Amino acid sequence: MSLEALKEALPDYAKDQKLNLSSLASETLLSEQQKAGTFIATALATRHARTIAAIMAEFAPRLSPEALNAARAAASIMAMNNIYYRFTHLAASPDYRTLPARLRMSVIGKPGVEKADFELWSLAVSAINGCGMCIDSHEKILRDHGMTAEQIQAAIRIASVVHAVAATLEGEEALPRLEMA
Repeated sequence: MSLEALKEALPDYAKDQKLNLSSLASETLLSEQQKAGTFIATALATRHARTIAAIMAEFAPRLSPEALNAARAAASIMAMNNIYYRFTHLAASPDYRTLPARLRMSVIGKPGVEKADFELWSLAVSAINGCGMCIDSHEKILRDHGMTAEQIQAAIRIASVVHAVAATLEGEEALPRLEMA
């Protein structure tokens, strides 16, 4: 499935998402690697097969094998970290914030791409997964690496649209099952 096919699969009421996908695919605030990796990491975070297939078809060829692996690793490690750190942040007891995580996270230290790119992808996935503690942490690292608010916003715009596309299509796919029930 291509990005065009993904846009065509969206219902008329999601016209804004079609337009947003087109404009974000040609976003210029991010490098090609940053943009493609953000699309891939966030598509994986949606867990929606059609969205993942279309985004991979469009953006995977734009990345080196190392960058593609790192984008996938960002989605994977944030799937774990966002749950863990969201819990430590939301739990009423402060005890959990002082305990070591004791979870292996070595890919964060050696992602195989520039640190800022991996952090950007991790931030975008964290936005989808709703972990405020991770959002704050990754955003600070990105700002320390010289990324602007506009660049960071561009990645979050990609995350929001990719998530909306996946949610819309998943909802549409559920309708026939609901109507038959």
